[in-house]
Amino acid sequence: MKKILSLVFIAVIIVSCETQRRVSVRPQTKDGNSYIEAYKDLAVREMKRSGVPASITLAQGMLESDYGRSTLAVNANNHFGIKCHNDWTGKRIYHDDDRRNECFRSYRDVYESFKDHSDFLTGVSRYDFLFDYEITEYKKWARGLKKAGYATSPTYASKLIDLIERYQLYRYDRQTTSYKMTISGGPQNLGNVDDFAISHSGHTVKNRNRIDYIITRPGDTFRNLTEEFDMLPWELPKYNELDKNAKLEPGQILYLQPKRNKAARGYDVHIVKEEDTLYSISQLYGIKLDKLCKKNHVKPGDELKPGMEIYLRKEKPLEEEKKDEKN
Repeated sequence: MKKILSLVFIAVIIVSCETQRRVSVRPQTKDGNSYIEAYKDLAVREMKRSGVPASITLAQGMLESDYGRSTLAVNANNHFGIKCHNDWTGKRIYHDDDRRNECFRSYRDVYESFKDHSDFLTGVSRYDFLFDYEITEYKKWARGLKKAGYATSPTYASKLIDLIERYQLYRYDRQTTSYKMTISGGPQNLGNVDDFAISHSGHTVKNRNRIDYIITRPGDTFRNLTEEFDMLPWELPKYNELDKNAKLEPGQILYLQPKRNKAARGYDVHIVKEEDTLYSISQLYGIKLDKLCKKNHVKPGDELKPGMEIYLRKEKPLEEEKKDEKN
């Protein structure tokens, strides 16, 4: 009996020591520095692709995931606390947050979480104003995220700024220069305004207005492109505002992500040419067709006159509209 009790006592000590070892080691595996070392390349990559500062991405990831230790990060690779929302079709995980058993997005890996964080900020209209700030203006970004309602904490912005300055995360925001291509020409010459191109075994993926896109080739269909880029069947038609049965023509711009609500900075007005349509202009600049029409007080099927000015970032002034009507 004594031998049995001794063995049980030893087992309890071993389990207790093992538990203490795990508890003491776990916080050290993902502190600020190790989190940065593990994910800084993902943050910089996403900055070059989407325009979201790497410092902001890293600070939000550290804060939202508790340096990668949170339940959502461990069980769902969700480093940014992004909830499901109505448009989410991927895997889900349920977790108590502001309310009990809330739905959060679940990802296959951490990169998918980082990429979705960028897509979330670039795809939701209430964050549009953030992209008018320079990438290096991390304080404006932090305060803007709080203003736009990313988090309910009144100290959210100051927490992000503190993390950025404590770990000098702003130094990663300066790694954009070598990835920017020279922009030549004005708004009528968009051939060289792509921020960068990503090598791919199939089509070359380029980026315009913070949106990935390709140029279609002979024989391309929604089906073969959906398979090539591992997308859902509805995504390409929806992102490009096309019917799911539409035939693709060689040389066509095809976006792999949702278009934006306005053109990139520096492209304020498009001067209509003979062959232009509102849809072709929306594709050229990566603007949603309905947003383009609203800015210019027109309908998608309206005929355009050569020389007309189409506003790409702001609403067209009434006096300019009257000028077009006279012409």
